[in-house]
Amino acid sequence: MTGKQYDTFDTPPDDRYLEDYREGRVYRFGEESVDAEEIVEFARRYDPQGIHTDPEAAADGPFGGLIASGWQTAALMMRLFADNYLTAVASLASPGINELRWVRPLRPGDRLTLICETTGVRPSRSKPDRGVLTTDVTLINQDGDPVLTATALNMVARR
Repeated sequence: MTGKQYDTFDTPPDDRYLEDYREGRVYRFGEESVDAEEIVEFARRYDPQGIHTDPEAAADGPFGGLIASGWQTAALMMRLFADNYLTAVASLASPGINELRWVRPLRPGDRLTLICETTGVRPSRSKPDRGVLTTDVTLINQDGDPVLTATALNMVARR
């Protein structure tokens, strides 16, 4: 994904409505990262498996070292998505995420960038003040390798 030209929005997140999203546009935002301490802290609270909480045990595990919980990876994606792509004034809710996949492990020190492709912008038939925004998201590491993929659905107000 290096060398590709990415699109930019004409409006900032605090003035972005459904009409500002265009199908086929691809955006790049970043970066976020985690260290080993953050991975262990999150996992102890929310996903207490040895591959996430115990660096020594994780070294002998299937991934050859400590990895972040997929849920922590999803939370990092959401941070980048909410701060950069999603509208701050017109986001109404999300009916969900489709096809969430953890493609490869997130490791301590990885630097993450979010790629968003707008794949659908559909005004609502029953509620004309809003519509549904569909976005294919890919979270990549510093090497450009996908770490997470998903399709996000968001209800967004119209101007």
